[in-house]
Amino acid sequence: MNKIKVMIADDHELIREGLKQLLELEGDIEVVAEAGNGVECLEKLKKVYPDVLLLDINMPKQNGIEVLQKIRDRNMKIGVLILTVHNEVEYLIKAVDIGVNGYLMKDSTSEELRKAIYSVMKKENYIQASLIPLLNSRLIARDIDKEKIESLTKRELEVLIKIANGMSNKEIANHLNISERTVKNHISNIFKKIDVSDRTQAAVFAIRNNLIKL
Repeated sequence: MNKIKVMIADDHELIREGLKQLLELEGDIEVVAEAGNGVECLEKLKKVYPDVLLLDINMPKQNGIEVLQKIRDRNMKIGVLILTVHNEVEYLIKAVDIGVNGYLMKDSTSEELRKAIYSVMKKENYIQASLIPLLNSRLIARDIDKEKIESLTKRELEVLIKIANGMSNKEIANHLNISERTVKNHISNIFKKIDVSDRTQAAVFAIRNNLIKL
C-alpha cells in the first residue's frame, strides 16, 4: 500500500517534530515536507505534492486561512486539514467557505488526527464532532441574516453600509443627496428589518455579513 504523503505547516518547530514522529509511527504515513510560515508553505507546494496538508491558522507572513485561499485559487489538488487552537466559529466558517477538507483542534487525540487524515485522503470532509453544532447554528444564523439583507431596498443597503463605515446622518444625507429626515426614515426601516436597536449593532451586522471590508 502506498504511504499517505503529508506536509506540516506550523510555526512551532516542536509541534512539527512531534506531529512527524506521531504520524510516522505506524508506517502508513510519510511526512514529505514542513514549513514554518505561510509563504514558505506555498513555495514548498510548488516542489512537493502531498496528499494532505496539515495547516495551522496562526502563522507569520501569511496565516493558514490566506494559504488555504491561495491553494484553492490556484486549483491545487491537495486535501487541506486545518489543525488549530482556534475553536471560534468564524474561523471554521471561513475555512469551510473557502473549501477546507478538514478542521481539527490541537487538543485532539492522535487517533482522531489519523482518522481525519484518512478521511481527507478519501476525499471525505472531516469536522471535529464538538465543532459541528457551532457550525450548524452559525450556518442557520447566516441564512436568517441573508433573508434580512434581501428584505432591504437598494437604498437601505447603501445607508446600512454608510452607517457601518461610521458616517453620521448628515454625512449620509450629503453623500446620497437626500434629506436628513429621509435618512432617519431609512435607518428606522433598516433597524426593524435586520432586528437591531442601534448603529453599533447595525455596524456589527454589516461586518459579520461582509457588507464592508475592515
